[in-house]
Amino acid sequence: MSTLVNAAVAGSLSELLIELGGVSADRVLRDPLPGKATFDDLLKVNECGRCYELVDGTLVEKAMGWQESLIALALGSLLRDFVNSKNLGMVTGPDGFTRILGSLVRGPDVAFYSWTRLPNQRLPEEKIPECVPDLAVEVLSLGNTLAEMSRKRREYFHAGVRLVWMVDPRQRTVAVYSSITQYSILDASQVLEGGDVLVGLRIELAELFSELDRQGPAQPD
Repeated sequence: MSTLVNAAVAGSLSELLIELGGVSADRVLRDPLPGKATFDDLLKVNECGRCYELVDGTLVEKAMGWQESLIALALGSLLRDFVNSKNLGMVTGPDGFTRILGSLVRGPDVAFYSWTRLPNQRLPEEKIPECVPDLAVEVLSLGNTLAEMSRKRREYFHAGVRLVWMVDPRQRTVAVYSSITQYSILDASQVLEGGDVLVGLRIELAELFSELDRQGPAQPD
């Protein structure tokens, strides 16, 4: 192994974590060695029930939780109903991994792919296809960092994603990005629209976030 040092290349775990967006060390798989992981390594670890992305040859675990899961499932269901009703394409969930920008593999919590972005306008046969969604949705977890999500946004838009939603279930807001730098933030009193990507889509955010307030039936005294 080379002992040469270059100030632009991570030479320690702490520097690697900074490159990955300041993620915590417990989210980085050490075997295979960071920087040496392959697609086959990613498939093996995810087939064991884990949920990792492949970033710069490093397996990075997706930060997850109950609130995120509830919101992602609810939002995915609303998107799927809209997309299927108009036969616009397909909607995937957090384990719908896709290869973007060469060897980079991401798994948006929810994603929409128009038919024109899918090979032969059909469900891809590969476990990790090389295709870029029109819409990528990330539901923020406590383990996510600002730098990590900023990196993801840049990657998505550089790859050709047209619209990115960053959903914050704790603040009950959605940051709607139409480019790397252009965005608006909606609160629970507003309506989330599909813009030019999903024309006619309207989601009442109060209805979406009400998923977090659900309770069982009142118990008799």
